[in-house]
Amino acid sequence: MVLTPSQAKTFYGRFGSKQDAQAFYEDAAIDDLIAHASLEQAETVFELGCGTGRLALRLLSEQLPPSASYLGIDVSQTMIDLAKHRLLPFSERAKVERSDGSMRFPLPDHSVDRFVSTYVFDLLSDQDIRDAIREAHRVLKPGEKLCLASLTGGITPVSRVVSALWSLTFRLRASPVGGCRPIRLASYLERHAWSVDYRSVVVRFGISSEVLVATSSSAPDPDAKKGPD
Repeated sequence: MVLTPSQAKTFYGRFGSKQDAQAFYEDAAIDDLIAHASLEQAETVFELGCGTGRLALRLLSEQLPPSASYLGIDVSQTMIDLAKHRLLPFSERAKVERSDGSMRFPLPDHSVDRFVSTYVFDLLSDQDIRDAIREAHRVLKPGEKLCLASLTGGITPVSRVVSALWSLTFRLRASPVGGCRPIRLASYLERHAWSVDYRSVVVRFGISSEVLVATSSSAPDPDAKKGPD
């Protein structure tokens, strides 16, 4: 069973800056995501689960145009504080806010060019993943991009074993693996709403990550509700 928003807030509040230690397997997938996300064309970026702000700093300093704005949210106040400190050089165009854990995002309809989330969807329940993707469709401008990375099933003998052991540990008790488990991101996309531009599985140290970039269609999501103005 996945962690509740309250449990996730407590766990990652304690985990704090140690989250950056996961770079040993995350960075290769994030490099692949950045290479296929056309971020140099984005003027507005929203990140679900900004963590310590490590990815945001990289996007603002290396990838996004100087005029681009960024908004990140996270359930952990510890993460928010770390991210705000890290993003001080970009404070005029980068904001970080605390989330209540709901899959309703503080953005108007069709207002962002990139919806980014890395190693967050594998923390969420199946229903929350579906709700988050529908919200992404609502807040993205038609023709703009959903950019995701998460743990996924293995594709090599070693990574299949690692994924199986990880999934077993998660089923027995989620907290030792931080509430994360391997998922398949592409299976949550609704065909009427998304066109997959790029998908790959990156394996580092036996840990598999799915990288997914998809374009939002102009077709309305029949289950979507109007967001805040």
